[in-house]
Formats: sequence, C-alpha cells, structure tokens
Amino acid sequence: MAAAGGIAIACCLALLIWSLAAPAAPAVPVAAGVPAAASGTGRAPGAHTLGARGRTRAAASDAALAACELRLERAPDGLPVMAVVGASFTAGTGPGNAAQSWAVLLARMLGWNAVVDGVPGAGYVSAGAGDEGPVARLLVREDLRALDPGLVIVQAGHDDSGVPASLERQRVRQVIDMIRADAPRARIGLLTVFAGQSGPSAALSLVNDAIIAAARSADPHVIVMNPLDGNWRFQRAARSGLHPSAAGDAWIAAKAAAILRAHGVTPAAGRGAVICDSSLSGGRRSPRFQ
Repeated sequence: MAAAGGIAIACCLALLIWSLAAPAAPAVPVAAGVPAAASGTGRAPGAHTLGARGRTRAAASDAALAACELRLERAPDGLPVMAVVGASFTAGTGPGNAAQSWAVLLARMLGWNAVVDGVPGAGYVSAGAGDEGPVARLLVREDLRALDPGLVIVQAGHDDSGVPASLERQRVRQVIDMIRADAPRARIGLLTVFAGQSGPSAALSLVNDAIIAAARSADPHVIVMNPLDGNWRFQRAARSGLHPSAAGDAWIAAKAAAILRAHGVTPAAGRGAVICDSSLSGGRRSPRFQ
C-alpha cells in the first residue's frame, strides 16, 4: 500500500509539472472571427505541430517576450512604439538571423521602440509553422492595448496563395478592425505579397489584390507597401529564391521607411530604442532582444 501511495503521488506531481510547463494557446477574441487554428486551406505547406518540449520552449520564449514588452512599456524614453507581425520575411528567413530582418532594421532606422513577431508560413488565413498564426493571433500575443503603438505593420499574403478571395478579404478586414479596436491611435501599414525572382503567379496576384481592396475598404488611410505592383528588386539569399539576403532585407527596410515617411511617419529624435523580437524557426521560437 505504501508503494502504491508513493506511485500515485509521483504521478500527480508529474501531471502537475507537465500542466505548468505546457503553455495555453493564446485566445483570439471571438469578435475577430479568427479560429484558433488555420481554416479554409488548413495548415501551410511544411507546417508542423510542436511537441511537449517545443511547447515548453515556446512558453519560455513567450515569457521572455512578455518581459521585454513590459520593459518597453515602462521605458521612460518617450519614444513612439511600432508593432510588427508577419511571416518568414519578418522572422529573418533568408539571412537566417531575425536581427537582420527588414522589420528590426526598419525599427532602427526610425529609432522607434518595437515589438516584432514573425512566423514562417503565417498569413491572414494560414497558421504557419507550429500553428502559431495566423497574423490575428500574433497581434493578440503582442497585446496592442498595452503597447499603445503609433504604428502597426502586418507583413503577410504570400502564404495565403490559393485561398478564396472572399475568405482572404474577410480575414484582412477582421485584422484591420482588430487593430482599430485595440490600438485606435495607430497608423496601419500592410506589407503585402512577395514573389520569387521569376515573378508572381496568378494566385499570388489574386491574393495581393484581395488584401489591398479589403484593407482600403476597412480603413481608407491604411499605408500599403506593395512589392508586386512596385516591382521591388532586392538581393536574394539564393538565386531564383524568394527570401532576401541581409542586403536584401536592408533594401526592403529602406524602401518601407521611405514609403512611411511619405505618409507622415517620421524617425524619432531619441536614442536607445528597445526592440523585442521573437522568431519561429525549425519549430523553436527564440527571442532576441536588442
């Protein structure tokens, strides 16, 4: 009986430890109309589900990101804040280093405090790697109400290729509405679809048009950064590839900064901006704080 009691206690302790280590999935507000996992087209190609160890690592990363955001929110520097969510370009795929992503470089160029969250494969519909997306879920994780950003940028669209245009438009409008509700003072910028060097497919052009039309109908003041129609040419990490090299990311950041300046988003005069950056690569989210 004593042995049986010891086994039972050990099992209970193991269950308790597991329940504390396993993170709860961030809930998307019902009003946003976004399910906890991707729907419509299912998971993005190559997406995978994190195992128990992956969930534990994700929980530690989320805690570190939250701690960085808290430091940013309490920073006495008075700098404006930008929030960025996106897919592989935002995660630093290409250079292989989130610190060299266009989003982090843009924050440095502007001198703004920033929170950046990129998940390869994430879209307005696609959940992306580890089912961490879609972008609405990433925005919830960034907690826009607490951040009170002056600028919110969403980089997504490529991974929604093949999604029905009506569904894409619906999800884009929901994201715009979510940002408007949680960060009413923020300017909204959309960095839309990227294509490989061979140019866009018909499906990519269709989803790009759907994103822009839906965004402008939801918010006429949205700042659209459109690589397809602008015929953006930047250095790629691999010949005929999709993702930028480090130099390509720097080019994208400079291009985005110029577009933002044309819409009245100007660099800050202060120094020492806080940048909280969390990337998802290979099933392991690793925060980088600068």
